[in-house]
Amino acid sequence: MSNSSFLNEFLLLAFADKWELQLLHFSLFLGIYLAALLGTILIISTIACDHHLHTPMYFFLLNLSILDFCSISTTVPKSMANSLWNTRAISYSGCAAQVFFLFFFIGAEYFLLTVMAYDRFVAICKPLHCETLMGSRACVKMAGVAWGSGFLYAGLHTGNTFSIPLCEGNIVDQFFCEVPQLLRLSCSNSYLREIGLLTFSAFLFLGCLFLIILSYVQIFMAVLRIPSEQGRNKAFSMCLPHLVMVSLFVSTGLFAYLKPPSTCSPALDLVVAVLYSVVPPTVNPLIYSMRNKELKNAVWKLIAWTFFSSKKLPVFFCK
Repeated sequence: MSNSSFLNEFLLLAFADKWELQLLHFSLFLGIYLAALLGTILIISTIACDHHLHTPMYFFLLNLSILDFCSISTTVPKSMANSLWNTRAISYSGCAAQVFFLFFFIGAEYFLLTVMAYDRFVAICKPLHCETLMGSRACVKMAGVAWGSGFLYAGLHTGNTFSIPLCEGNIVDQFFCEVPQLLRLSCSNSYLREIGLLTFSAFLFLGCLFLIILSYVQIFMAVLRIPSEQGRNKAFSMCLPHLVMVSLFVSTGLFAYLKPPSTCSPALDLVVAVLYSVVPPTVNPLIYSMRNKELKNAVWKLIAWTFFSSKKLPVFFCK
């Protein structure tokens, strides 16, 4: 194959050769996917129905939940289907779609995480300006910019990656079409364009990370000045889950896309890919709901009214 235009399909990484282990992989990923689906449905339903949660923080959390589920839906179902049907194949167009949508949703999610850090900064450090800086129209615009930036970011990477001649076979050593694995199939120096773009993206992501860290430094300084211990605990409960997920997301993502070739290891690549593409969408709903007392109470309230009451929801609960 002298050019990527002659490729009809790629062969993804097989988790196991034996049918029993493939079935185990399918069951594991199915459990993870259903957990992510359940968490997303709970968060979206709770935020939509409880008007007390119609605030900027929960509006962004709703968007984050949608992006999380969309990103895990880009990779996990195809991997499950391959294991179930004992195949490794993904079409050329399917691979391009995976690259595009994964960059789209992950890029938008990272930009949204930056916006969420700014929202927490305004809420805690500038509470008197919250209505002005984080009004409903401003929140919608910020979320729109995050989604739009992710779309442009994905288009740039996908177009650049699939314009590169790929003539070193069609075997991708990953359970989804990951750009660093695709670049290993390149047979020309054209791949350096995408390497340059990935490096630029790393600086962009690090710039966003700097803004997030700067926001949290000021937040923690303000929190330490709060006289009430209950107030400090509430502030920390809103901020720490966000900071934990940003750290995991950024560290594993940067390592996956910028690690030197000398550190190439299929097992390590697989673990890192799972950590940035599967773990965050699965545990985000759990972390945000369990560490946030207000959201946790609203979730239990929704569950109680759904399963243990024949009455309609009270007027205040679903506006």
